Amino acid sequence: MKTIWITLLGVCLYLPGWLQAALTIEITQGVEGALPIAVVPFAAPNDRQPPQDVAGIIAADLARSGRFAPVPEQNLIAQPVDTSQVRFQDWRTLGVENLVIGSVETVAGNEYRIQFRLFDVLRGRQITGYSMPAKSEQLRYVAHRISDIIYEKLTGEPGAFATHIAYVISDSKNGNKEYQLQLADSDGYNPKTLLTSRQPLMSPAWSPDGRQLAYVSFEKKGRAAIFVQAIHTGKREEIVSFAGINGAPSWSPDGRSMAITLSRDGNPEIYSLRLSDKKLKRLTTGAAIDTEPVWSPDGRSIVFTSDRGGSPQLYRMPSQGGRAQRITFEGNYNASADFSADGKSLALVHGQDGHYQIAVLDLDSGLLRVLSDGRLDESPSFAPNGSMIIYATETGHRGVLAAVSSDGRFHQQFSLSEGNVREPVWSPFVTRK
Repeated sequence: MKTIWITLLGVCLYLPGWLQAALTIEITQGVEGALPIAVVPFAAPNDRQPPQDVAGIIAADLARSGRFAPVPEQNLIAQPVDTSQVRFQDWRTLGVENLVIGSVETVAGNEYRIQFRLFDVLRGRQITGYSMPAKSEQLRYVAHRISDIIYEKLTGEPGAFATHIAYVISDSKNGNKEYQLQLADSDGYNPKTLLTSRQPLMSPAWSPDGRQLAYVSFEKKGRAAIFVQAIHTGKREEIVSFAGINGAPSWSPDGRSMAITLSRDGNPEIYSLRLSDKKLKRLTTGAAIDTEPVWSPDGRSIVFTSDRGGSPQLYRMPSQGGRAQRITFEGNYNASADFSADGKSLALVHGQDGHYQIAVLDLDSGLLRVLSDGRLDESPSFAPNGSMIIYATETGHRGVLAAVSSDGRFHQQFSLSEGNVREPVWSPFVTRK
């Protein structure tokens, strides 16, 4: 068993505001053929139960991925604590392919040591095992990190459970509209309010290192302005506030520039903004509406929405400006693009016959695949590992968040007891030093 010390960056966020109710997740469509896995409740060697059910969090993470089917706790045939207690034949009889066991031991006060082991049941051997320290407030995060390790060991792809989502909540209180920009763990827990305003908030965008959020606020007497706000300190800076439209910020992969939409010269156009000195460069020119820029992961191109062909479609141009090439042709509406981390696919909103649904465009083949089945789905955002897409939709005349696997086989929904949830954006993998 290895011992690792995790820099728990982003676990204890200093944020103004207050805690909100967690987003409730409902799996609305599972995946046939998901891999059966058993996650045994973690033991408490000194009989002091930790404040978080680490094994339960891990099992829920793996189930939410759509790739795994954890055995319900009531169906577990045993609860081994160490390798000597594992009887592989019994687990094979249950049809389990992988097994997770572990413990959460109280070290002192609110300090714990979490140990876990992952086994290949069919081969009867341990795949990996770690020992990790954690304070009580870090237990959920460490559980997500364990889920990431398990996911990567079994799929060969990095997990994204220890990431975050940002989103906007709108609600009416005492007859007044109120907007909140919130952050939460990828499973909807630990929501924290970054900003509260009586004016609209929109278009949150993560910096590449996951330490800042850009967004559009109308708090300056109803005038749009783009702000950048530090996650950990709450410090924020106004970036641009010209007359007219200031919108749709998108960070360059190196974090040094933004692509934004401005109407300072009369027509909505795409600009690049160098953050060090606020130098602007206009990238599009014409009578059309050009908006919603998004930078490719390699930094070489920008995809944006334009109606220059008569209806909103997606176009691609060099990131320094130049000739734009149309890349969507199916349907009468394609907009709100987001790149997958490998740059091979775009998530987008696809409109046809009054229905607006989430689709994925393969950039090599041009194949467009519709993934969702709502009537008003919007704001798609890829998980940093490309496995899932989170988006906004409506149910019962309320805005909720939903997620779909990038192959369209697995669906889930996030909802709050009150308020409308919109404009989700999935964080990148957080930089740890």
